[in-house]
Amino acid sequence: MTRPIVVALYAPADRPDRFAKALDAGADAVIVDLEDAVTSSRKADGRAALAEFAAAWGERDAGATGSAPAVQVRVNARGSAEHEADLAAVAELPAAFGIRLPKTQSADDVASVRAAAPGRDVHALLESALAIERAFDIASAGVASVASGEADLRAELGVPAGPAGEPGLAWSRSRLVNAAAAAGLPQPLMAVWADVADLTGLDRSCRDGRALGYAGRTAIHPRQIEVIRRAFTPGEDELARARLIVERIRDAARDGTGAFVLADGTFVDIAMVRAAERTLAAGAADRP
Repeated sequence: MTRPIVVALYAPADRPDRFAKALDAGADAVIVDLEDAVTSSRKADGRAALAEFAAAWGERDAGATGSAPAVQVRVNARGSAEHEADLAAVAELPAAFGIRLPKTQSADDVASVRAAAPGRDVHALLESALAIERAFDIASAGVASVASGEADLRAELGVPAGPAGEPGLAWSRSRLVNAAAAAGLPQPLMAVWADVADLTGLDRSCRDGRALGYAGRTAIHPRQIEVIRRAFTPGEDELARARLIVERIRDAARDGTGAFVLADGTFVDIAMVRAAERTLAAGAADRP
């Protein structure tokens, strides 16, 4: 069974010395980055190092636990000088390696990558106001997930960096959650929190994101992993309530009814049961 992704950790593709550390860091997925984390002069080095990373990942997956994190490769954007070479490099990797497509602007961008790399999951990264407006079209184009890249989006919207800009991103974040749900995709992951020293701000932002419907977050440093996981893990009170709802709906079904009222007066129907089941699944995924 594929474990849910709550935390995905970025690792620069041209730093093979960090690959093993990334695999061991405790994230559910590792995103090997050929884009922003790698300078133009080292793009070819990054592509060459992917084979080494695949070998390390394969050894981990073949171990006794079979617990290797999932892997995505963030290629350079469609239309860039490195895009086609990146896709060719990914084609040599195990089929389980997904593609993270930055600066996705349209469903056509997704179709182009899927045609060039058939059989691989494509994870679309929406980083502009136009992409957010087209979120449902992109989410419906055959992607495995959608997420936002907020550095470029903040700049385009005129939203400040850091905590001061969080309110200005709320609508765009909700738009993405809604598009993912409407397209039948998993709940999205939040974009990275750029200040690796500000763990308090990271925690607050994660909890706000969870309230909007996000399931986790991408990280750029291992120290962020536990903060993210804790923020997106349901508490014991939430889990107990979810268990009660699931148990009561089973009793109601046996009695031939489809809804019931909890002792505190809360009316519960099938939609709330689905939310409770999601909470229990998130609780079961609180550790890799």
